[in-house]
Amino acid sequence: MNTEQITGVILAGGQGLRMGGVDKGLQDFHGRPLVAWAIGHLKPQVHRLLISANRNLERYAAFGYPVLPDQMPDYAGPLAGIHAALTHAQTPWVATVPCDAPNLPHDLIARLVAELNSHDADIAVARTAARAEPLHCLIRRTVLPQLTAYLGDHQRKVLDWQNTLKHCWVDFDAATFRNINTLEELTRHD
Repeated sequence: MNTEQITGVILAGGQGLRMGGVDKGLQDFHGRPLVAWAIGHLKPQVHRLLISANRNLERYAAFGYPVLPDQMPDYAGPLAGIHAALTHAQTPWVATVPCDAPNLPHDLIARLVAELNSHDADIAVARTAARAEPLHCLIRRTVLPQLTAYLGDHQRKVLDWQNTLKHCWVDFDAATFRNINTLEELTRHD
């Protein structure tokens, strides 16, 4: 597998409830919107880039990448964004990252690919010593029917869905995945 086989997707379609309902990806962090940090880290690692968003579509489109709103009714969380990405991607693999993690590793995709290949899995999921990081993953597009059925059953938990697939874990340092969930964290996060 090489980068030409991978579409990267930045998940920015959340409701931002822990930030008081603001559009998290467009919040300023050290002079740039959070989504710009994700673009800067992910774009060099993938062939094509998409942004999953449900609000401010024009503002997201101004970054120069296609913007995909959820296709599933009744806001279904990050899995709806992943579903839209798997539906629209033209590559056999889709890599996802959330918009609120400005310190993504520059070797994220290479490490996910290496582990996925060694396990012949359908999905590689990042984790730290403390927990799984289910939104940092590399997914085979052919699992779209399983995701559609899972969402059709009103299931919404990302990690639960991932565990139904042939998966593997990829270990990373916890600092890499520190994310920003509140307005306070925007001002004090290093």
